This record gives sequence, structure tokens and C-alpha cells, in this order.
Amino acid sequence: MDHPRNSRRPARPPLSARLARWLRPPRALRPTRAGWLFFAITLGVGFAALNTGNNLMYLVLSLLLGFLMLSGVLSESSLRGIRVRRRVPRELYAGCDNKVVLEISNHQRRVAAFALVVEDRRATLEADSRSWPRAFALRVGAGETVRRSYDLRPSHRGYLEFKEFRVFTRFPFGLFSKSLTLPAAQRALVFPALEPVRSVPDFGSPRDAGERVSAPAGRGADAIGLRGYLPGDPLRRIHWRASLRRRALFVREVESEHEAEVEVRLRTRGAKPGEPFERSVVWVASEVAALLDAGSRVALCTDDERIEAGSGARQRARLLAYLALVAPSHDASPATGRAPETGAFDERHREPLAESA
Repeated sequence: MDHPRNSRRPARPPLSARLARWLRPPRALRPTRAGWLFFAITLGVGFAALNTGNNLMYLVLSLLLGFLMLSGVLSESSLRGIRVRRRVPRELYAGCDNKVVLEISNHQRRVAAFALVVEDRRATLEADSRSWPRAFALRVGAGETVRRSYDLRPSHRGYLEFKEFRVFTRFPFGLFSKSLTLPAAQRALVFPALEPVRSVPDFGSPRDAGERVSAPAGRGADAIGLRGYLPGDPLRRIHWRASLRRRALFVREVESEHEAEVEVRLRTRGAKPGEPFERSVVWVASEVAALLDAGSRVALCTDDERIEAGSGARQRARLLAYLALVAPSHDASPATGRAPETGAFDERHREPLAESA
């Protein structure tokens, strides 16, 4: 009989992966241009000392070798105990700059770290990028955490896979570039790009005409403020305390129960992957965001499924997350018109946003 504790034990990685991890050097060392020049000078002084037997040349050679040893010790002290954590925004948009925060921590008790360059590497690099994004920290004290940021500009919507951090330092003399690799796998969801919508239609919401409200006032239960009394306002909404204090009639202004409900459609059946479909997704996402910002209840309908109407920040994230992963459908069956279950939708589209390194 198997015990539940043994059944939940995670599988061990294969032997080849463990051997590669054990045999991998903890640090990568690469001489800089000044380092190669220093090597050449050291070799020249060494040959001169061996050929001449001059004690002064041996003294200079020992000083140069001690200089190299000191450089290795101090650079190692800067990298030891360094940890990096990535803070990705909950809403990433394609085609615009998104601020990614890196928390660089020094877990050493007494030794500070100097001149750290953190390189954030992803599983795939966009073709229009020349290098990985980097952040620089001049000094990280013992037990201290500093925050640095860089601008992330995704070129397309969908999942964005982060892989690892490479931490470099040329401290103290700039002779070597010593690096440390920190695994930090993380997945984030990139929303479609949003473009400005010139005009958002007003579907039956109250409008101001001069100083009078041209549409009936709201009949909800949530008060949002006070306003002056207008003929026709019910007496039960008069705020007597404020009216007596200001010597004028004021009524409670309540939130309207009548909210516009709009359904935005995206044609997916028969569409082909490419620039035209991506433009359609961008326009639909822009309209959805503009309508939700205007206070409307928005539903999204494609040829395959329908998302029920809703409002607020949660509905905005829900619709944009769906549009981040929508793809053309080549199924010829008629659309069901059935809304996806909320639990399955949130698990499929919103859960990756909560992952952390």
C-alpha cells in the first residue's frame, strides 16, 4: 500500500541534468581589453626576470601576480550572496514601454557588492532588439536590497517567457568581467497594444445640457456626492443636515442603475494569422478599453465563444487577457454563443500573471 506522502514526492531530475549542473563552473570569467594588456605586460616581465635573473624584475612580477589575485578575490566577494527578483507589471502591453523592476539583494553580512550589472534574459529575443535589457547598481550594502528598473517593449501579444539573470561585475580594477547565472524562470501575459479611440458613443447615460441634467437622475442606492436641489427631485433624497448648514437645499446624488451594455464582436472564423488579424485584435482591444473606461458594461463575442458583459478593472483584465491569446478559427461549425466558465477562464488566462521568480 502506497503512502500519500510518497505519492506526492517530486520527481528527481535525470542523471545527465544533475551532472551538468555539478560540472558547470559557478562563475564565468572573461578578460577585458585592459585585462589582455595586463596579461601581456605580466608575461613580458616574467620572461625578462627569467632571462636576466634580476631580483627587481622578480619583485615586479610578484606584485603583478598579487594584483591579479587581489582582483579575483574582490570580484568574488561582490558576486557572493547576490539574489535578484523580478517584478513584472500585472498589465503588459505590446508596442509600448512597460516598467520592469529588479530587486537586487546582497545576503552577505559584512561585505558590500560593487559595480553590479544585471542582465535579464528571456527564452527568445525579439528580432528588433540588439541586446538583453540591463540594470546597473553601483553599490549594494551588506544585507541591503536596491531596486533598479528597465523599460520592456514587447513586440507582440501573448506569453513572454523569462529565463534567467546574468550578473556581471568588473570590480575592482576592470581587468576581468566575472559573471554569475541565476535561474529565474517566469511567464507573463502581454496584452494587445491599445490605440486611442477618437470618440466613445454614449449609450443612454445622463448628459449635461447647460446647468440641467437632460436625462433622469439615478435611482441607485450608492451615494456619490451632494448637489443642489432641482425641481422634481424627491424629497426623501434631501440631505437636511447639509441643507441647514449651508442654508440651501442639497440632495444626495446617487449612482445610476442604468448602465450601457455594449457587445464588441471579433471575427475569428475564416481569418488568417498575420497583420490584418492582428490589426483587428488591436482595434477590438482599444474599443473594449475605451468603453470600460467610459463606465459601460462590455461583452466580447467571437465566432467561437462569448464572454458575458461586465464592468470595472476585473472585466478589463479578463477581456484583454482573452484577446492576448485569441487566434483565428478554421472550424466550420456554427458558434455556440455560450459563455466560458469563469473558473476555467481565470485559470487559463490570469494565473500566469501571478507567477513570480
